[in-house]
Amino acid sequence: MHSFTGLTAKEVQERSEAGQINDHRLNPAKSTATIIRENTLTLFNLLNFLLAACLFAVKAYSNMFFILIILVNITIGIVQEIRAKRMVERLTLLAQNDITVLREGEKQRIAPDKLVLGDTVLLKAGEQIPSDMLVLAGLAEANESLLTGESDTIIKKAGAELLSGSYLTSGQLIAQVERVGADNYAAKIINETKAAKPIKSELIQSIQKISKFTSLIILPIGVLLFIEAFFLRHSSTYTAVVASVAALLGMLPKGLVLLISIALTTGVLKLAKKQVLVQNMYAIENLAHMDVLCLDKTGTLTEGKMQVENLYLLAESYRETLPDLMTSYLAATEDSNPTAQALNAYFGSGAHESAKQVLPFSSERKYGAVAFENGTTLYLGSPENLLPAEEIPSLIQHYQAAGLRILLIALSPSENLEQPTNLSPIAFLTLSDPIRENAQETLNFLTEQGVELKIISGDNPKTVAAIAEKAGFADYQKAIDLSGYTEEAKIRKLAHTHSIFGRVTPQQKKLLIHELKSKDQTVGMTGDGVNDILALREADISIAMAEGDDATRQIADVVLLDSNFGSLPAIIFEGRRVVNNITRSSGVFFIKTIYSLLVSLFCILTVSTFPFIPLQITLIDLAIEGYPSFFLSFEADKRKIQGRFLPTAIKRALPSGLLVLLNVVLVWIFGQFFLSALDARTLMYYLLIGISCFAVLKSCQPLNPLRFFLVVTTTVGTFGAVVLFHSFLSIGSLTLPIFGWFIGFMIVNLLLWPPLARKINNLKLAFL
Repeated sequence: MHSFTGLTAKEVQERSEAGQINDHRLNPAKSTATIIRENTLTLFNLLNFLLAACLFAVKAYSNMFFILIILVNITIGIVQEIRAKRMVERLTLLAQNDITVLREGEKQRIAPDKLVLGDTVLLKAGEQIPSDMLVLAGLAEANESLLTGESDTIIKKAGAELLSGSYLTSGQLIAQVERVGADNYAAKIINETKAAKPIKSELIQSIQKISKFTSLIILPIGVLLFIEAFFLRHSSTYTAVVASVAALLGMLPKGLVLLISIALTTGVLKLAKKQVLVQNMYAIENLAHMDVLCLDKTGTLTEGKMQVENLYLLAESYRETLPDLMTSYLAATEDSNPTAQALNAYFGSGAHESAKQVLPFSSERKYGAVAFENGTTLYLGSPENLLPAEEIPSLIQHYQAAGLRILLIALSPSENLEQPTNLSPIAFLTLSDPIRENAQETLNFLTEQGVELKIISGDNPKTVAAIAEKAGFADYQKAIDLSGYTEEAKIRKLAHTHSIFGRVTPQQKKLLIHELKSKDQTVGMTGDGVNDILALREADISIAMAEGDDATRQIADVVLLDSNFGSLPAIIFEGRRVVNNITRSSGVFFIKTIYSLLVSLFCILTVSTFPFIPLQITLIDLAIEGYPSFFLSFEADKRKIQGRFLPTAIKRALPSGLLVLLNVVLVWIFGQFFLSALDARTLMYYLLIGISCFAVLKSCQPLNPLRFFLVVTTTVGTFGAVVLFHSFLSIGSLTLPIFGWFIGFMIVNLLLWPPLARKINNLKLAFL
């Protein structure tokens, strides 16, 4: 080390000022400004704000209450995303450790983002490589699994390259920084994920379809309604604007958008208590719809740790002395890789013999050795690399066939560590990466729920298959090595014929996910390393382990804070609760969209006034749509999702929407002869409430105590509010004649509803 002095303070300053500093944030997550913009600048919000602006222009302030619903919805979305963003940032900060550099011949501890190009860095076992470097001196092994998926360590010596994101498992090195910031290997992979990932949500896509359709008709319908009111009926500007806005306002399902946000946010908060951080709340919905789940091996099915399963003696005479030999070997090598940690945990610590020479364990040699002062040399490594095939004991071969990792312990009188000769096998160890406690239970659950499972790993397919078998993976025999495949078409074909993929590159992982998605399947992916980032970004639902790479956590939809794969059933059940409950209530929300459009067209054809005002519609939004749906959204519902959301919702809403139109038409006709204009509007509004309350009753089937309570309080509360505040709502009082008309119409409605619903239920709404 004395031959290295590192950079001078002046050189560090010059390179910092030149931008050659490692301060690039591997953070493809959205900024706060982006989060605010995406939640605010939507077509749905734009349409509502334009309608509010029209009301504001004519000083119809009491009719603008609906805009509060929009503001609450925007706030929920922004707060949830910023909360998740800050949580991940805290996790990232906790993962950062200072490193040692040489500057002006002195050691300094600095943060990784303070490194500059050309810095000389001292690295030891257990430290993560903060930037791409060139090894100047020393000998060590690096684990690059977070980058490549390969679990084998790679020996590093002078002239070798170190990649940012890997870490040393043994030895010590002096290295020079070759690349910084965005030029680093890990940063280049992450940069491929910078494009914003579109939100996949059937619920939101349904709202967007309604908004797009509405945006095409709102302007012409609004203009026609205003022209008729202002020029043909000679209404005041105030009356013309309020009536026109009311018709358009009802076409936008504001309450449903708010319900979706509240239901998903509630799910996010509930899952947070189970150590699940949801960064994209629509991932809860997608997990409920998931068709395929692609799993990473290490850290998902396994704990990512090695453990000694058993020690088998081949020479009984060493039963007493073997533990002391092993602790002396471990003390001499000072290795800190997962295997060494497992051996230390099994044998304990403390040197009993002094070492003369040490040959560190190398993944290239597959063995290590220590020559002791007493003339004995102990070798530890794979049987195939220490013994000829014909000399490997049959007992070892038996355990190898079972997929276990074997370490042979052998003694030799020779001190030429590089050339093992005259080896005497005295024992062997079986090691394994423990399967997560609930892995098999979780895999069985997913299979029972119809989720197709795939394992995509950078590791050896035989190793992956053996672990898959232990975890209870049904198709563990369908394993294939992708290292020999370069043609995209062949890889795409294999995605459908095999279940386990080994030696997979980051680009191949992404290709496999893309192919599975191309068959209209909802695809999930779990991962913890930089090598998983491209696939995670490509997947419909990305799930990261908290103990994995910080950039992986940044881009994932869901982060398992305790890295517990067994949390997936809880997330899926939460998604089902949300989707099933929203679907149940959706029929009530879309009634307004349907009748607003149909009644508007009727008013244009008859040159009549739209019968409702924004304030009346807002009352229905809150009391009939919002109140019962909000409480129903908390009910547990683990049923598997059936059918598509929008066709189901429209079919449930159509009978009531058509009945509202029929009632408005009939009251308009009868009103010409029997009712005053005020009485006709009053009766229309009461009938609208009656049909909407009946829709709430239908959505609450089958009734239970909570649902019965909600139906009764919704009906009584809404009618009570209208009776008490009829003047504020711009309608007349409930007189006996109007009440009689109301009862007569409602009896007809109740008789017409069942046959109408049966007819509509048989419709094929493929265009939705």
